[in-house]
Amino acid sequence: MGLLSESERDASHKKPYGIRFFEWMRKRPLSYKAHQAIVLLVTFLAYANYHASRKTTSIIKSALDPLSPDVGLKFNLWRTSGSSTPVESSHRASLARGGWAPFDAAEGTSLLGELDLAFLGVYAGGMYFSGHLGDRMDLRIFLTLGMLGTGLFTTLFGLGYWANIHVFSYYLIVQMLAGLFQSTGWPSVVAVVGNWFGKSKRGLIMGIWNAHTSVGNISGSLVASALLSYGWGWSMVAPGLIIAFSGLVVFLFLPVHPESVGIDKEGDDLGSPKKSGEGITEPLLKSASETEKAIGFIEAWRIPGVAPFAFCLFFAKLVAYTFLYWLPFYISHTVIDGEYLSSTTAGNLSTLFDIGGVVGGILAGHISDRLGARAITAASFMYCAIPALYCYRNYGHISIAMNVGLMFITGMFVNGPYALITTAVSADLGTHSSLNGNSRALATVTAIIDGTGSVGAAIGPLLTGYLSAKSWSSVFVMLMVSALTAGLFLTRLVIAEVTSKIEESNSRGRIPSRNPVLEV
Repeated sequence: MGLLSESERDASHKKPYGIRFFEWMRKRPLSYKAHQAIVLLVTFLAYANYHASRKTTSIIKSALDPLSPDVGLKFNLWRTSGSSTPVESSHRASLARGGWAPFDAAEGTSLLGELDLAFLGVYAGGMYFSGHLGDRMDLRIFLTLGMLGTGLFTTLFGLGYWANIHVFSYYLIVQMLAGLFQSTGWPSVVAVVGNWFGKSKRGLIMGIWNAHTSVGNISGSLVASALLSYGWGWSMVAPGLIIAFSGLVVFLFLPVHPESVGIDKEGDDLGSPKKSGEGITEPLLKSASETEKAIGFIEAWRIPGVAPFAFCLFFAKLVAYTFLYWLPFYISHTVIDGEYLSSTTAGNLSTLFDIGGVVGGILAGHISDRLGARAITAASFMYCAIPALYCYRNYGHISIAMNVGLMFITGMFVNGPYALITTAVSADLGTHSSLNGNSRALATVTAIIDGTGSVGAAIGPLLTGYLSAKSWSSVFVMLMVSALTAGLFLTRLVIAEVTSKIEESNSRGRIPSRNPVLEV
């Protein structure tokens, strides 16, 4: 049944306590598929909470800085000047009564942008370090510590509300430390999932699994928005406590790889254990004991396809994270159908962007599986994001329905390639044939790709903080140029995939060819 009987007793001591409890209750070991289900569920919960705690700062921005000078309410994309309407003037007068020093000053929007830069800058740098360290230690412990640290510093940010702290450096330092602990999440969860699942239908499986990003954003928005009326501190403390609790769940239940729970990993491409009478296929990854050392940082960069996808993700995440951190703020400062929306309503409405992202991630994964072409799919989505961004900026103000529809479409095209690259592509490259089955490369490769993307994620919100004070039109021009650049970085890989498809068509072969980018 796939169990390694000769090491059964030793493996039982390595199992997480929650797994041991389940097996004690059932009086027999859990199956391979049961372990896979636990892995998907626990890692989904873990990273959803990472994003939920990360999303809260975008919700409280309108409470910290309710009044920003000339925050882009001119609807023509190319027009950056114009007088305030009576609705805008009345709205500004009502907002002037709130705020939280030092963010309620004239430079408040820029300060919020600097907080985003501090968080995401440390997050991006920490990502490289976390991936390198994650390949060298127990990922269950590593992930647990990261979630507990994230919960601590997210809570400390919120405690500034009750402690009446108005010192910018306090919030800056807390955000930097929160970013450092947040960087432990992504390399860890992708590496664990990669340990348990093979390449067959990976795009679709990981596209569905990657819904944790949008689910986290949505739940974080809803929780933070619901608590905002009780004081913005609650909008930070509650998600901080939730992710800390989730970290304990990870510690109790997450099996890092099959060998850690005494299961033979040899099996078919779907990741199932070998059954009697079936042919033996090469496992996706070798046991850690079979490899001498983890892959080096420079060596990981040299894997074919890593650099182009990493730089593509730089610009893709710049766009995605600008929406993540600024969309509720933008909505609350934009006249929609002749009126402004409250901060709570704006936060709730912004979840439609993430719902579109869920659809986009699943769709991109499914399409890339069917075509066997990750680069073509990612580039196509990025190019489609350009007209979607233009339409949302110029026509989103017409009505709530129009805003919701365009927001959904924009989220689908923006988050689709972002989800594809950070999941299926990273796992593909982390198990590249040139690695010869080295299981200790996955976290490093994932960290390189997502870490590079996170540098762009830091720059986008920072630039938005400055550009939005003059005109939101400038922000959307930046986003469209970034989407175009992201697609262009994949040009060489797209050409290779198209060439492969043409050759395949000419040969009239019935068996789909392997992806030339990820398999060479």
